[in-house]
Amino acid sequence: MYRGRLERDLSLWVEKGLLPEATAESLLVEYDSRPASFSLGNVLMVLAAILLAAAVLLLVASNWEAIPRLVRVGAILALIWAVYIGAALLFARGASAAASGLLVIGALSFGGAISLVGQMYHLSGDEQTVMYLWFAVAAVSAALFRSGAATAISGFLSWASFAVYLSNYDSRWVGFDPWAPPIMALIVVALVRFTGAHRARHLAYLLVVGWLTWLYALHEDIRVAIAFVLCGMAAFVAVSLPPLRGSAFIRSAGAAPAFYAFLVAAVGLLLLNIELDEGWPLVLVGIATLAMAVLAIALQGRDNGAVRYLAYATFAAEVFYLASVTVGSILGTSSLFLLSGLLVAIVAWVVIRLERRFGVRTEVTE
Repeated sequence: MYRGRLERDLSLWVEKGLLPEATAESLLVEYDSRPASFSLGNVLMVLAAILLAAAVLLLVASNWEAIPRLVRVGAILALIWAVYIGAALLFARGASAAASGLLVIGALSFGGAISLVGQMYHLSGDEQTVMYLWFAVAAVSAALFRSGAATAISGFLSWASFAVYLSNYDSRWVGFDPWAPPIMALIVVALVRFTGAHRARHLAYLLVVGWLTWLYALHEDIRVAIAFVLCGMAAFVAVSLPPLRGSAFIRSAGAAPAFYAFLVAAVGLLLLNIELDEGWPLVLVGIATLAMAVLAIALQGRDNGAVRYLAYATFAAEVFYLASVTVGSILGTSSLFLLSGLLVAIVAWVVIRLERRFGVRTEVTE
């Protein structure tokens, strides 16, 4: 998809005389020489590794009682060591796809080994601690081998650990464990930046969003929803304006920081719409929601497709929600839409004037 757009842009620039044809061809050749961000072979290799790990664990479990205890422990340790040593050898030979598959087998086998050994020796332990240990081993292997596949496994294990906590404690806040999800999310983000597994960062960001939503479910306090809106929009504006937007750290993270900051604000606005569903509070929340959606489009709409579509969806959902809630008062609904339309028109006029002025300044500078 991106290559097609790049080829069309280069052709247009060549036609306008902005770029020599030889340079355009060289740019396409350079782009084609880069390793593909998506490889069907790598994906199939990881899926095969998951199936093989499941087959081995089920095979061992089905014949568990027939195998001597010492042989069981030795087989588990040999399997784990074999896959990690094999992964190291394959990485050294440049076979990264097969090595990533072995790392997936190793990470999954480690968790299964802990469970099976615990059952074999009737060890009483905390299931949550087992999940922390499993996550830690996967994270360490991801860092040692600089593996994107192991980083993704760490991201999924962070979600599994949070799910185990919610199941064990009936979604209540108990001790220090509730702080583990954001800590694990930070670890996953650090691994993403170290290993280059950029798509795995969404697992960490979504974990934080889910954790924040759980916090609201714990208290169901309107102040928590307001905090989501204020903090989310503050973070969104901060990463959308200089100097943060131009920093190398934010640019390397792509569209994710702005999108997830606005997503947190959108979740807060949704909760406020649920809590304040009548009277002037409803009107104020509705206007604030529409205004924030327009602000998001103005700041990130051109360059960030994810934010643009989320803002479109937020704006449209709010308009239809207000229409459904105030359907008994056509005059009130039309007045709200009239004010919102005038507000959006004014913002659009200001944005167009600013874009034209910036365009003129750019031409003068060049």
